Amino acid sequence: MKLTMKDDALNWYKDELDLEKGDHVRFFVRYGGCSNVQKGFSLGVAKDKPQNAGATAELEGITFFIEESDIWYFDNHDLHIDYNESVKEPEFHYE
Repeated sequence: MKLTMKDDALNWYKDELDLEKGDHVRFFVRYGGCSNVQKGFSLGVAKDKPQNAGATAELEGITFFIEESDIWYFDNHDLHIDYNESVKEPEFHYE
């Protein structure tokens, strides 16, 4: 699977999580919420170091990743993170 992110979304994460070059950000599966790929689950986000990354994207020296144990959630889809200007936050697309 691929993990991609638009520049506006990257800037949002940098501001909200106070990210710097060398930081790591994990997208993880959490119970509850709403998703287009897995009912009853959603994605959480945390500053964390990878243990066994299944997908990564390095942008401006910041590593965004998904652990191998959470890859099932994506059901053979790639994760594309865009920025929704109207709500001023990132938006997940599964393709």
